[in-house]
Amino acid sequence: MSQSSPTPMMKQYFKIKEQYPDAFLFFRLGDFYELFYEDAKEAARILEITLTARNKNADNPIPMCGVPHHSSKDYIKKLVEEGHKVAICEQLEDPRTTKGMVKRDVIQVITPGTIMEEGATQANENNYLATVTESENGYILSYVDFSTGETNLTHMNSIDQLLQEIETIQPTELVYKDNATDHLIDALKTIKSVYLSSMDSTISKSTDPLWELEQATEEEAINLNVLFDYLQSVQKQAFYHMRPVTRYQLKDYLQMSLQTKIQLELTRSLRTHRRKGSLLWLIDKTKTAMGGRLLHQWLEKPLIDKKELTTRHEKVSVLLENFFYRHDLVSFLNHIYDLERLVTKISLGSANARDLDQLRFSLQQIPLINQILDDLNEQVGHTVFDRLNPLSDLYELLEETLVDDPPISTTQGDLIKDGVSDKLDKYRDALKNGQQWLLDLQQREREKTGLSTLKVGYNRVFGYYIEISRKQSELLEDDVYERKQTLANTERFITQELKDIEKVMLEADEKSIALEYELFAELRQQVMPYIEELQFVAQQIAQMDVLCNFATISEEENYVRATLVSHDEGLILKDSRHPVVERLLGKAHFVPNDVTITSQQPLLLLTGPNMSGKSTYMRQVAFCIILNQMGCFVPASQAQLPIVDQIYTRLGSSDDTASGQSTFMVEMMETNEAIRHATSNSLLLFDEIGRGTATYDGMALAEAILYYIAEKVQAATIFSTHYHELTDLDQKISSLRNIHVGAIEENNQVIFQHKILDGPADKSYGIHVARLAGLPEEVLQRSESVLETLEASSYPSRKNDQGIISQVQELDTPKQMSLFTVEENPNLEKLQQEIETISLLNLTPLQAMQYIEQWQQMLK
Repeated sequence: MSQSSPTPMMKQYFKIKEQYPDAFLFFRLGDFYELFYEDAKEAARILEITLTARNKNADNPIPMCGVPHHSSKDYIKKLVEEGHKVAICEQLEDPRTTKGMVKRDVIQVITPGTIMEEGATQANENNYLATVTESENGYILSYVDFSTGETNLTHMNSIDQLLQEIETIQPTELVYKDNATDHLIDALKTIKSVYLSSMDSTISKSTDPLWELEQATEEEAINLNVLFDYLQSVQKQAFYHMRPVTRYQLKDYLQMSLQTKIQLELTRSLRTHRRKGSLLWLIDKTKTAMGGRLLHQWLEKPLIDKKELTTRHEKVSVLLENFFYRHDLVSFLNHIYDLERLVTKISLGSANARDLDQLRFSLQQIPLINQILDDLNEQVGHTVFDRLNPLSDLYELLEETLVDDPPISTTQGDLIKDGVSDKLDKYRDALKNGQQWLLDLQQREREKTGLSTLKVGYNRVFGYYIEISRKQSELLEDDVYERKQTLANTERFITQELKDIEKVMLEADEKSIALEYELFAELRQQVMPYIEELQFVAQQIAQMDVLCNFATISEEENYVRATLVSHDEGLILKDSRHPVVERLLGKAHFVPNDVTITSQQPLLLLTGPNMSGKSTYMRQVAFCIILNQMGCFVPASQAQLPIVDQIYTRLGSSDDTASGQSTFMVEMMETNEAIRHATSNSLLLFDEIGRGTATYDGMALAEAILYYIAEKVQAATIFSTHYHELTDLDQKISSLRNIHVGAIEENNQVIFQHKILDGPADKSYGIHVARLAGLPEEVLQRSESVLETLEASSYPSRKNDQGIISQVQELDTPKQMSLFTVEENPNLEKLQQEIETISLLNLTPLQAMQYIEQWQQMLK
C-alpha cells in the first residue's frame, strides 16, 4: 500500500486502516462507503461491483470501489458470509458545519460471530462466537450467541474432545489468545467451517467483568474475559442483554460425535446435504424462532437426567391429551415474535419502531396464553405449566405511546400518539392548521386574481409556491408576487404571506420529526429495565413451543411415550419405525419392526441383503433413543427404553482425503473411538465393519471386534455384516443373538420383506441386487458362474472355538485349482503353533491386523 504524498483525507484513512488490518474498512464519504487499495480489489471481486480508481491521472492511481450508505447492509452481509470482518468507519461530525477535515472513526466491527444484520443468520438457528483457552487439566470452551445473550462454558480433558464439542456447537467464529500453544492453534485450524481470530494475550481477570458466572475459577475468568473483551472490541458499546453464563459438563447429556450426527442425518440429509430428509426437518413444527433454536439445542444435547426427562414427558403427555387447549395455545404462540433478538436490538439501541410494535403485539398474547394455562392446570388438577409474567406495565407503556402500525424509519415522524407530548401536539396542530391556512390562501388568491386554476403547492427542493400557467402569469402586474421558478408551461411565485406560512410549517415539521425521534429513543430506553424479565418469558415461551411441537408430532405420527427403565431391564420397541423414511415413503409403504435388546444378549448380529433396510433399522433405533431423551414420544406402538449415555455409529462409507485417510482407515479410527470410550450404557451401531480390506482380514477384524464388545464393552450393539461366517459366533458368544432381514427368492428375483426376523440370513443376494441395479445380463451370468465355482471350492465351516482363524488349520487341498488353493509351506507348523497359543480376546483390532499381516507373509 503506497502512501506517497497522501492527501489529508487519505492520511486519515491510513491511520484508521492500520488499526484494523484484518478487516474491510468501509470509509464513509458523503452518501457512500468507500474502500481503497487491496480492500477495494478484493471487495470488488466478492461483491461483483465496479473497481475504479482515485486520482486516475496520477502515476499511481489508488484502486477504489464503493457502496451506497443506504443499501450497505446486503454488501456487508455478503462479505461476512464469506468469512471476513468489516470495520464501519463513520463521519462523527456534520460536514455542513465542520471546517476542515471531518472527524471519522470506526464505530463497529462486524464479524462472522457477531453479525446482527437482518437475514444474516437463520431465525431458528444460533450464531455462536466461541473462545478456547488452555487450562491445567485440559481446555476451556465458552461461546455466546450475541443476538440472544445466551452464554455457555464447559471444560474438556483432551484436544479430541474439544474439537468434537466445537464441531457440535458449530460456531461461526472462534477466538484464541495469541500466546496459545502451536498444538492448540494447529488443531483449531483443522476446523474449516470456523473463522479464527486471535486476542491479545495480556488479558487478565477484570475487576468489573462483563459476564456473570457463579464461583468462577481464575482460569474460567481468563477465558470469559477473552470472549467478552473481544466482543466489546468489535461492538464498541455497552451491552446489557447478556445472560448469566451457564456452566455444563459433557457427561450431563447424551454424547454423540459430529460424525455420528452426520451419519444419523440428525440435521442434514447425507444425500442432499439439505435440511429436508433429516430428523430435524421432520420434527420441527415450532411456531416461534425461539422455539426453533431451542429444539435444535435439545437435538444436539439430549438429556440423561431421568427426573428432568420425566418432567418433559409429563408435560408432553398433558398437551397430547388436551387437544383443544393445545390448539389454542399453539395459535397464540404463532403470533409471538422473536423476543430474544428483539431484546438484544433494544439493548444495543438499534431497535426501530416496528421492532417495538412487534414487542407490543407479542406481549398482547401473554394474558391469552395465561388463561389457557390456568384452564389446563385446573383440568389436570395440578400445576403443569407456570404462568407467564404479563409485563402489564410495559405493554401499557408501549400501547399508550406508540402509534398503531408505525413505519420502520425512526427519522420521518408518525411514531408517537397524540397526547403523549404537549409540545408535539402543538407542532402537529400548527401543521394541521397550516394546511388550512394554505387552502384559505389559495382561495383568496383565486378570488383576488380571478384565476380559477391557481394553486398553492410544495416540493422539498423549492418549498411552497403559487403556481399559474405561463400565459396567465403575463396578466399579473402586482409587485406582491415574486417569481420563484419557471417551468415549461407554468410559472411559480411566492408572496410574503406565503413565506410566513412556510416558515411556521417547515419549522413545525422539522421540529416535530426531531421531537418524535427523541420521544421514541426515550421509549426505547424505558424498555431497558424489563430486559431480564423479557428474556425469562422468552425462555418459557420457547420451552412451551417445543413441548407443544412434541405433542403435535406425537399425535399426528402416532408416537408413544416410552417407559424409562434401567439397562438391566433391556430395550424393547414394538412396531418401531424410521420416522423420516416413513414420512417420505408414506405410512402404507413402511414396514415397522420390533427391537429387543436384553442385558443378557445386548449384541445383535444383523445379516441380510443390501437394500433390504439394515441401515434404516439401525437408524430408527437411534432415533427412538434420541427422541426419547429430548423429551418427545417415539415412533413405535410400545417402547421400553433405558437412558443411553453415548451413541457411536459407523454407517455407510466415507474417507478423509484432506488428511490422506482411506475409507478403511476412517472406519478403523471410528471403530477404535467407539470401543475404547463406550460404556455398558452406550449404544453402538456398526454397519459392515471390515469390508474395506481383504476378505479374511476384514472377517478376522470383525470377529475380534465382536468379541471385544461382548467381553469388554458390553454395550447395546447392532452389528450389521455380510460375513455369514460370523453367524456361528452365537455358539461361542452367549451375549450375541442373530437377526436378519427377511427376503424371498422367486423366479430368480429377490423380494425384500424389510422385516427383521430371528436367526441368520441364508445368503446375501448380492447378484440379485446387482440385477435390480440394471447390470448387463452378461455380467450377471458370469458372476453366477464364478460364484458357483467359488462356493464349490470354499473352506469348510469352523469346527472349534478358535474362531475364523482356525480355518487355516483345516485347509484341505481342493480337487481343482481355485483362488483359494493353499500350497505346501514349510512355515505352516510355526504358523499353527502361533495360532494355538495366541489369545484372541486380548487383542486390539490393530494388533489383530498386525498378526494377520505376519501370517500372510509366512504363507507366501
